[in-house]
Amino acid sequence: MSEQGEQAAAQDMDPEDRKIVTLARSARARNGVPEGAAVRDETGRTYVAGSVALPSLPLSALRTAVAMAVASGAKSLEAAAVVTEAGRLPDEDLAAVGDLGGAGTPVLLAGPDGALRGTLRTG
Repeated sequence: MSEQGEQAAAQDMDPEDRKIVTLARSARARNGVPEGAAVRDETGRTYVAGSVALPSLPLSALRTAVAMAVASGAKSLEAAAVVTEAGRLPDEDLAAVGDLGGAGTPVLLAGPDGALRGTLRTG
C-alpha cells in the first residue's frame, strides 16, 4: 500500500480503533518485543501488553492483553489490535479474543509502522 493509501486507511479508521493500534505499537516499541497488543473492553477501558517469552510462560501479546482484561474484571471485549511483523495471527489468539468478546469481535492487524493490514473477526 502506498503512503497515501496508508494515510487514507488510518483516517478511515474509527478514532477508538486508531487508539488501540497506537497503544499496541507503543507497547511493542517500548518493550522491544516482537508483538504489541491492546484490547478495549465493554466500558471503553484498554489493556496493553507485549509478548512474553519466558521459558515456562510463552504468551503472545494478544493473549497477554486478554488475560490482563480478564484479571481486571472485564466482562466483554469490543475490539483488539495487534502490531506485528507476522502476516497472520495464530488461531489461539483469535480464540482468546472470542472467548471474552464473542463471535465477530474485530481484531485489527497492523504492521510495525502502524499501518492497518486488515481486520480479522473471531469465530
